[in-house]
Amino acid sequence: MKEKLLGRTLLELEEVCLQLQLPKFTAKQIADWIYKKGVLDIDSMTNLSLKARQTISQYYEVGIIKPVKEAISEDGTIKYLYQYGENAFVESVLIPDKKRLTLCVSTQVGCKMNCSFCSTGKQGFLRNLDSGEIINLLRSIDEFDEVSNIVYMGMGEPFDNYDEVVKSIEILTSSWGFALSSRRITVSTSGIIPKMIKFINETSCHLAISMHNPFHEERVKIMPVEKKYSIEQVCDELRKHNWYGQRRLTFEYIVLKGINDTYYHAKEISYLLRGIEAMVNLIYYNPTPEFPFIAPSPKEMEEFQKELESFNLSTTIRQSKGQDILAACGLLSTKQLSKTK
Repeated sequence: MKEKLLGRTLLELEEVCLQLQLPKFTAKQIADWIYKKGVLDIDSMTNLSLKARQTISQYYEVGIIKPVKEAISEDGTIKYLYQYGENAFVESVLIPDKKRLTLCVSTQVGCKMNCSFCSTGKQGFLRNLDSGEIINLLRSIDEFDEVSNIVYMGMGEPFDNYDEVVKSIEILTSSWGFALSSRRITVSTSGIIPKMIKFINETSCHLAISMHNPFHEERVKIMPVEKKYSIEQVCDELRKHNWYGQRRLTFEYIVLKGINDTYYHAKEISYLLRGIEAMVNLIYYNPTPEFPFIAPSPKEMEEFQKELESFNLSTTIRQSKGQDILAACGLLSTKQLSKTK
């Protein structure tokens, strides 16, 4: 089998050219064709000599993998399903919103975190995605050059696959890659503290923390990661860093009716976030038959938002999109996996 060029950094492409006895500058040409011009095959790299293209083609291919299924919502949201091997289904979601076009990407096949409200966690964990498979979620769609924002909020825990995630960010933000501003990229984590610190120090991308409950005893029941890295410890670490510049910190909060939406939850959230410049992003729970949770009504969501704002917390409500196409994380891949099995 041929090796893939997609997902390689400029330095790695230079190493490929060195091995094939091609000029070093050829690497920049290859990167330009793959990441900017969107070619699907090496023969289309017309500013490379025929001999160079033939040499590269003997051992390498671009490596684009097209989605096996697409679903388009009434609101314009598009969900893509990919098959990255036997029983390895991965999702991405393209979300139009006024002047922005956001792509939500995955980082793992399945997930180890096993959050009790998440369909992906119930699949178990199969493997990490490599940088090429992550970048493919962008490059394989027709709108790849129109995407304005990338959020790492799909299947998997990004910081459980730290090295490949950061490598993919390098490709997205480098001048030889997609040249996307780091301020257009947000990475979400459930709170793996050592990798979170590393991420803060090594990148300038936005950070989102999946909180979902401020109380240790309650959070540990729905998010096992709380046993090792408590949300209080996460906030204590975040308090050491400056979030008053252009870099944005948000706390993601899926609202589960009657479980995490009381006055006391709002008060505890305000205590945890004292001294931290951050936004709380309230998210409607997407009901699924396999879980016992219930989504709040719009009125109940607004009431909880007011409770948070009474404690001087900046709060937004994320409008649910793509519900008619199973756009919530893990739903479509779980359905496909069940069919396959």
